[in-house]
Amino acid sequence: MRVLELWRFPVKSLQGERVEAAELGPQGLAGDRRYALFDVATGFGLTARRVPEMLFASARIGAAGVEITLPDGSVAVDDAALSAWLGREVALRSVSEVHERRYENPADIETEAESSWAPFEGSDGAFHDSARAAVSILSTATLGGGEPRRFRSNMLVDGGGEDALVGRDVRVGTATLSVVAPIDRCVMVTRAQPGGIGIDREVLRRLHRERGGALSVGGTVAAPGSVRVGDEVVGEDG
Repeated sequence: MRVLELWRFPVKSLQGERVEAAELGPQGLAGDRRYALFDVATGFGLTARRVPEMLFASARIGAAGVEITLPDGSVAVDDAALSAWLGREVALRSVSEVHERRYENPADIETEAESSWAPFEGSDGAFHDSARAAVSILSTATLGGGEPRRFRSNMLVDGGGEDALVGRDVRVGTATLSVVAPIDRCVMVTRAQPGGIGIDREVLRRLHRERGGALSVGGTVAAPGSVRVGDEVVGEDG
C-alpha cells in the first residue's frame, strides 16, 4: 500500500490543496484544518453540512498564512468579504483563537430541509470532527469508482486493506500513525463540489447499506515525521 495523493484542507469544509510532501505532528498534517469559519450570531463552526456552498471556495497555505479563493475567483481579504459571500456574518478563526468547537448535523438526512439540527463537539487543536481522526487514509480499492474528493481524506493510497489497519500502528515515511477507527460519514459526502461533482444522496445511502456508514480510516500521530507521495504504508507488526 503506497501513498498516491496527499491532501490538506487549511480551512474546514473548503476545498484544499494537493501536496507532494508534508510533516505529520500531533494535530495531523501540517496546515490541515488549522482554520474554520464561525457564524458570529450563533457561535457555531460552519461546515458544508449546514452551508453547502462552502465547498465551492478553496484554501491554500501561502507565505503570509492562509489564502481563500472564492467561487468567483477573487481572494477574500477579510471577514467582510467572507460574510458578503455567505450572506451572514462570519469570522475566520485559527486554532489558537477558538476554545469551543461546536458544529451541527441534521438529525434526518432524508428530510434535511425540515429536520432539526443536532450540535456536536469537535476536537481540540486542529478543527477535526474527532481527535481520533487527525489523519485519514482511503484506498482506491475501497473507493471503487467513487470520487475521492467527496471524502476529503488526507492520504489516498493504492490497493486496498486500510480497514485491516484499525487497531495497529503503521509507518508512513518517517512518521508513525496509530489507526484508531473507521470514519463514519455524514451528509457532507452527498454535497455538490466544483468540477462537475453533483448532489448525490445515494452515496451515503449506499455506505449505510454496504459499510455501516463508514468509509476510510482515521488515526492519530504516534511519532511525528514526514511523509511524501510514493511512501509505503507498513504495519509495525508487518
